[in-house]
Amino acid sequence: MIKAVVFDLDNTLMDFMKMKHNSVEAAVYAMIDAGLAITYQEAINHINSIYKEQGIEYQQVFDLFLQQTLGRLDHKIMAAGIVAYRRAREAALIPYPHVYSTLMTLTKNGIKMGIVSDAPVKEAWLRLSYLNFHHIFDQVVTFDETGERKPSPAPFRLILKKLSVAPENALMVGDWAERDIVGAKNIGMKTAFARYGDTFNTQNHNADFELSDIKDLIDILQKENNL
Repeated sequence: MIKAVVFDLDNTLMDFMKMKHNSVEAAVYAMIDAGLAITYQEAINHINSIYKEQGIEYQQVFDLFLQQTLGRLDHKIMAAGIVAYRRAREAALIPYPHVYSTLMTLTKNGIKMGIVSDAPVKEAWLRLSYLNFHHIFDQVVTFDETGERKPSPAPFRLILKKLSVAPENALMVGDWAERDIVGAKNIGMKTAFARYGDTFNTQNHNADFELSDIKDLIDILQKENNL
């Protein structure tokens, strides 16, 4: 019986990569308009290289980008980029189709819900608040709480402890097979691969279930729990 569903956040509840692309694009155009003498593609390539080296959640990306491009911080240009980034991010932070209705159905059926994310705790909660999901989830575990990223067992064990649920009674939903699915299966959780959010063209995910739409969760729970 499934008593709890644990979700990854990015590319599982919302399209993180689309949000990131739109936000960086808006920031680059704003910085160029503010006087940055560089082409759009040069700027995009440079920023993407910083993310590749420092991680997609790197918070000082524009500081480093301007330091490397200009040899100094131009606060006028940086401010223009940050404001444009934040406005575009807010506009792009929307859930995938059927996410909200699915979460409401889970809640009505007494299913506990949690989040396990490799994002920094502040960023994870900001995204949840933008999506108006911060009041829905019973527990949230981020990288900051364990210091270990998926597929380490630490974040999965912590979310189960917080939810007071045994691994065999929990279902992990995620888009990254090597992290979400492997990590959850290794501690005995059931798993569901979010095909709709897959950005790696994953061929073999080895999950117990595959979701072409998040609403497929309802059918899975009805069968597993005999609802």
